[in-house]
Amino acid sequence: MDKPKYKRVLLKISGEALAGDATRGLDFGVIGEVCNAIAECNRMGVQVGVVVGGGNFWRGLKDGGDRMERSRADHMGMLATVINSLAMADVLEQKGVEVRVQTALELKSVAEPYIRSKAIRHLEKGRVVIFGAGTGNPYFSTDTAAVLRAAEIGAEIILLAKNVDGVYSADPKVDPDAVKYDSITYKDVLARHLQVMDLTATSLSMDNQIPVMLFELKDPENILRTVRGEKIGTIVKEDLS
Repeated sequence: MDKPKYKRVLLKISGEALAGDATRGLDFGVIGEVCNAIAECNRMGVQVGVVVGGGNFWRGLKDGGDRMERSRADHMGMLATVINSLAMADVLEQKGVEVRVQTALELKSVAEPYIRSKAIRHLEKGRVVIFGAGTGNPYFSTDTAAVLRAAEIGAEIILLAKNVDGVYSADPKVDPDAVKYDSITYKDVLARHLQVMDLTATSLSMDNQIPVMLFELKDPENILRTVRGEKIGTIVKEDLS
């Protein structure tokens, strides 16, 4: 078994990724593959926290638009992330992994309320902790929630699983001359307005000096490759030295 490079990581998965090709709802084939990779990380001794989006069910601003009050639309999005969190927890438990779901909104009947010290204790005991309901506040994305939780639990790196295999100088689907970066600084991401995370999440990651590894989730084995320290995707960090 390969020795992992990191002891504690925060994995961020988009809700759309859990829907597979359908883009809406849950694809348990995809979820199973992702959970296989998380389970293997757990067996390697890596402490894994997970933040999952909710876009496969509802995206607050995008789906609510001008038809709903923004805060209420965002709260609906937070509940969508809880659905995904519970689904992932169930699949992980079927694979023999101990899991705890903690939510930023209090939903005592189905999950623990988020408590930082308790989350860290779960991780130290070898449990995977899934953080649902974003930050618990409207106007903040689940990318920002991922960085916030990573900072709070002391994660060494954020694993950002997306639908693209790295950070590019432009949208590779639009610009055939777009260049993929192996590594880039937070400042360059912000200055060039590159699509890694939203500005709030990127700034928070920079302020707390938490590196971000962006890679493609299409192959869930990329989660394991990243944990082992293999060079895939693009790493965003303080400096490139």
